[in-house]
Amino acid sequence: MDIITLVAALAVLFIIIGISEPLSERARLPFTVILAVIGAVLGGVALYLLSSDLNEALNPTVRRLLEQPIRANVFLYVLLPTLLFQVALMVNARRMLDDWVPILVMAVMAVIVATVVIGYALKPFTTLPLVACLLIGAIVSTTDPSAVVSIFRNIAAPQRLTRIVEGESLLNDAAAIALFGFFITFVMLGVPDPTLQEALVAFPWLIAGGVLIGWVFARVTVSLMTLIPTFPRAQVSISVALPYLTYIVAEQIASASGVIAVVVSGLTLNLLGPGRLTPASYNYLREVWDVLAYWAGALIFILAALLIPRLMVDVRLNDIFLIGVIVVAAFFARAVILFGMLPVLSALKLSPRVDRPYRVAILWGGLRGAVTLALALAVTESALVPPAIKRELGILATGFTLFTLLIQGTTLRWVIGKLGLDRLPALDTALSNQVIAVALQNVREEVAETTRDYRLPKEVIRSEAKRFAERLDIAVDMAENAQAIPDRDRITLGLVALAGRERDLIIENFRQQLFSARLVEQMLTDVDRLIERTRQGGRYEYRAAGRIALGYGAWYRIAVWLHSRLNWSWLLENMTADRFEILLNQRLVLGQLHGFLDNKIRRIHGRRVADLLHELLRRREEETENAIEGLRLQYPGYAEEMERRFIRRTSLRLEEREYEILFGDGLISRELYTTLRNRADAARSTVEARPHLDFALQKDAFVRSFPLFQDMSDEQRRKLARALTTRYVEPGSILIRKGEVANCVFFIASGAVEVERKGQKARLGRGEFFGHIGMLAREPRSAMVSAISHSTLLTLDEQRFRRMLTRNKTLLQAVADSAAKRGVELDLRVFGTTRAKKNGS
Repeated sequence: MDIITLVAALAVLFIIIGISEPLSERARLPFTVILAVIGAVLGGVALYLLSSDLNEALNPTVRRLLEQPIRANVFLYVLLPTLLFQVALMVNARRMLDDWVPILVMAVMAVIVATVVIGYALKPFTTLPLVACLLIGAIVSTTDPSAVVSIFRNIAAPQRLTRIVEGESLLNDAAAIALFGFFITFVMLGVPDPTLQEALVAFPWLIAGGVLIGWVFARVTVSLMTLIPTFPRAQVSISVALPYLTYIVAEQIASASGVIAVVVSGLTLNLLGPGRLTPASYNYLREVWDVLAYWAGALIFILAALLIPRLMVDVRLNDIFLIGVIVVAAFFARAVILFGMLPVLSALKLSPRVDRPYRVAILWGGLRGAVTLALALAVTESALVPPAIKRELGILATGFTLFTLLIQGTTLRWVIGKLGLDRLPALDTALSNQVIAVALQNVREEVAETTRDYRLPKEVIRSEAKRFAERLDIAVDMAENAQAIPDRDRITLGLVALAGRERDLIIENFRQQLFSARLVEQMLTDVDRLIERTRQGGRYEYRAAGRIALGYGAWYRIAVWLHSRLNWSWLLENMTADRFEILLNQRLVLGQLHGFLDNKIRRIHGRRVADLLHELLRRREEETENAIEGLRLQYPGYAEEMERRFIRRTSLRLEEREYEILFGDGLISRELYTTLRNRADAARSTVEARPHLDFALQKDAFVRSFPLFQDMSDEQRRKLARALTTRYVEPGSILIRKGEVANCVFFIASGAVEVERKGQKARLGRGEFFGHIGMLAREPRSAMVSAISHSTLLTLDEQRFRRMLTRNKTLLQAVADSAAKRGVELDLRVFGTTRAKKNGS
């Protein structure tokens, strides 16, 4: 195809894409179904013209256009990497990690089950070898759930359910194409039935190699992009190269899965990009990729559909029977996952509960599409595949794809309607009536002010006011006569609205550059979890999710282990610094929510519900403030630096906003505005740099502030800081058990512990110490000590503690006082022969 024909073909295809989307909306059919139908019709017309007597009369350019020399490599090396990379870049990767179990089950396990079930179902009815049947199963196991996802969004399905289906769309193609690459190798080599040993040798590298290459290439790409922070177009250009280079290197050089490499590279950029690129640059990058993927997805679908008539031209009656076998086997395999495995995962609390209607919708919405056709085309073009396998595979894959598009795709909305998923629940219907009434009351007030400002004729105002009042009366009557909403449900709805507003405030502050991008992603993830858990469990889940956001996760425990065992503190220092900044941001957002409660939620749900929501919000504020205070006490110098940085960022943003207002009002020229903005940008680079959290310096600062160490010289305190070992503990951690032999003493840097002795409990907080009684008495410990909050403890071994007692009279007196308070007398005159005397002995 020459360049003129190529340009003409692309122009025609873009026109078709442009009219297909509004056409699909008008016809209420999935976009992919419309593209497939148009593509198949055009392919059929082209095939007819080329095979009829009109072929010789056609213009040469038109003839070349109708011949459509489309190769599988166009799909696999040009369009598919773009589509997969964009999906990986756009998904909420952090929230996907929360649901990795159901996503992997729906994607990877479902593909494997479908491949095996379809392959073994075909084997008795065809002369093809088993490996060819399994290859067909792998090709048709990949699904395109975009149709069901778009419908789920329109009917306000649970976010978690939609995210699981989206995650399936991301990993499903990767798993299916990896299996395709595995089985096609055996088909080309003429191995009819590969052994398990051969599978175990070849398949793991496809996965592991793809993951490694994708991660490495993405890290290098992000590093290059951070070197040019002020050139967003250059950053986008580098990102465009990433999926193609990753795919080619994985497939052609490393013999790994290029699709998995592309998906991993996209996910890596998704996780690292917000923290390494500026907000404006990252948003621009996502917008560009959104357009590229829209074109790639539409092109891959319509180009594949153009080939349908060619692949189906030689269909026979037996082929139709085999297509029916595939349909039944595919439905059975998908039903096993949806109605067998997912309920088990839900019972084990590894997956959200998916109601039966949604599972039926997902089952019927498992459409096949462009990827299936592209893989089938790749097989039919291969010279190493036997002709019988080429023909059978092309017809079966294409026929099954047509069934899913023309039968399932065209009836999907009807099925969802029959399942009742397109109707609002009774609670939402009752709430909608109240929302409409409140909204119309607000509109009436604003319209009244607007008509006064415009000085409209009184007759017109009076007439329209009467008409609007009638509509308002109807809305109020419907709200009053609607089903009563219990306070419990009102509280849940109010908390969901409150969490939604919290999400909006986080995004607003991010756009105002008050919050850093790398932390906004984490905050939004926490809010999404808050919304979902509140929908499921009401106020109790709201409080539980709020505490989870304040707590420490598995990564924090790993960081503590690395710091304690290997003395690698960089991860723990970064996570602690992130936590401090997130808490400051969260405190600001929570304080802004009370106004939303009074202005919006109170008018819809009433004063009693609003007052309770205020109380729940104040509890979250108190918990957040306590967490900040704990960090402030633990790291006083760093806390001050972080708070100063926050003030400077805020003042700088307000300064920039003043320049924008002056420029918008025409009071300063563009040249002066540009100069002022450049100065502000230069200042921002300094302000954005977060102060480094050095644990060694923070430990030294703690030793200086500890009252017991005030009498020590600076040199002695420095030596003590080096001798102290830091230990981080979670609530409930047992620090001292009864009967243990003491070998160290604990100083509380932050948090609190509980001491239980002889049935009595006492609490110790910051600045206090424990564990010294049993150590000095040389007796097994008679108390149990456990942490009651996230705490940071500093430990000192017995030898250094005894040596310190000989030099520090204040510490010596504190030891004597604490021993007396606990009912133990210590002979502190000679530490080498310390004895304990019980009171009254």
